[in-house]
Amino acid sequence: MSESQKTPFSKLRSYLWPVHAYELRKFLPLLLMAFFIGFNYNILRNMKDALLVTAEASGAEVIPFIKVWGIVPGAFLITFIYSRLNNRLTRNRVFYTMVTIFLIFFALFTFVIFPMREIFHLHRLADSLSSVLPAGCMGLIAMIRYWTFSAFYIMGELWSSTILSMLFWGFCNEVTRLGEAKRFYGLIAIGLNIAAIVSGQFAVFLTGSFLYSHFPIKSTHWEHSLALLTATVILCGFLVMLIYRYLTNHVLEGDDRQNLKEHKGKIKMSMRENFLFLSRSKYLLYIAIIVLSYNVVINLVEVIWKDQVKMLYPHPNDYTSYMSHITTFTGIISLFASIFISGQMIRRFGWTLSALVTPLILLSTSIGFFLFFFGRNSLGGLVAQFGTSPLILVVLFGSIQNCFCRAAKFTLFDATKEMAFIPLSMESKLKGKAAIDGVGSRLGKSGGSLIHQGLLMVFTTISASTTYVAGILLGVIVMWMFAIKALGKRFNILSATLTTTTVTVTESPSGETMSEKPELHSSALQ
Repeated sequence: MSESQKTPFSKLRSYLWPVHAYELRKFLPLLLMAFFIGFNYNILRNMKDALLVTAEASGAEVIPFIKVWGIVPGAFLITFIYSRLNNRLTRNRVFYTMVTIFLIFFALFTFVIFPMREIFHLHRLADSLSSVLPAGCMGLIAMIRYWTFSAFYIMGELWSSTILSMLFWGFCNEVTRLGEAKRFYGLIAIGLNIAAIVSGQFAVFLTGSFLYSHFPIKSTHWEHSLALLTATVILCGFLVMLIYRYLTNHVLEGDDRQNLKEHKGKIKMSMRENFLFLSRSKYLLYIAIIVLSYNVVINLVEVIWKDQVKMLYPHPNDYTSYMSHITTFTGIISLFASIFISGQMIRRFGWTLSALVTPLILLSTSIGFFLFFFGRNSLGGLVAQFGTSPLILVVLFGSIQNCFCRAAKFTLFDATKEMAFIPLSMESKLKGKAAIDGVGSRLGKSGGSLIHQGLLMVFTTISASTTYVAGILLGVIVMWMFAIKALGKRFNILSATLTTTTVTVTESPSGETMSEKPELHSSALQ
């Protein structure tokens, strides 16, 4: 249906539900896919932390090491597998294969590896290493000691970059027009936020004492909780594949359906080609800087906060329950922002201003958290009068900071980042997203982790190095905001001028945005 034929929305509907009736066949399945993928993301995020951070002789110090020496190689490997599959299989089969790889691993870990974990864990090697390595390497030793937990942590972390960012959002960008994206993506963010609310409380219920006392399925409470959570993840994964199959077989029409079924080998992908392609385009490089900056900043702050949470909740069930409550509160804040702020803000104020909101929120909330962290000792006598402790208040303020930062990420950050890919050609989308979402986001977290590792070698504990972390964080946020301004100019040029053509974006020697080999593809822009 052309723009002239569309019935304009009422003011209230344009605010809350800017979707035409004829668009529901495509939009609702996308919304459900986002819900179940987001549901799994939140369950896995809390499970992986609880497994590794609360293990004996481990702690939040393990996070910087595993994000560099575990997640970065894992991201390269999974992106390599994705590129190879793209060269050999149709897009549909790539989707099914990638999701299935994750589900099989989670099932094997919970029902085969975890019950036999003491056989697999390298306690003797870790004890030998602890006698020769400095105290700042405690996190590295824990990562090696509990290598099976580390593998689960890696796969749980990669679910976000691979299934959510690379596969789901890549699929959305292929089948959604720019005009639809401005209305759909804010609502899809609502689906992700509702998933956070539901998954948080569902995890609290599964890990609570009621089910274990009345219907125990394992010998210990934590094993019981782990089995139930994993079964839920596997069920949601199968539902995602069923919805995807319905969309591709019964909803998508014309070129969209044909591209997904006959894509095999049309665009050759390799790790080297993807990164060379990225390096030749300032447009894609700015997106990469934005993604890297967010992940560096959130990792710098989150490791400090999780270190405090582990001190307050050392048992994995208690840790998981608390983090699940945080997930719920994050979802509530994100839901409110999605309904009343993000969609309207993008439509009314444009891409650049909307994208700047996330770094501004991280800057302001991080300043508040660090001020309270540094001043906690001087408040000991005051907080004792209220029956609490400085540790509880630091965890509380860190939780508030995390909720608002994650909410900004799940609404405006994700929506504006994905919109930036839409004016590009299919080749630019596939290769750019594989490099940026597949590896770039993990490199961002590893950058923050390398900073923590370097500081741990000097100060031995996360708490002692916090002053320097705060200064580095400020510099990264400033760079992030400059990248947004530069990308915003290029995005506005493409959005304004390319109404019927998608392009591969490159740069002239003078730095101006140019288009090479334009491909007629009216569904890419509206």
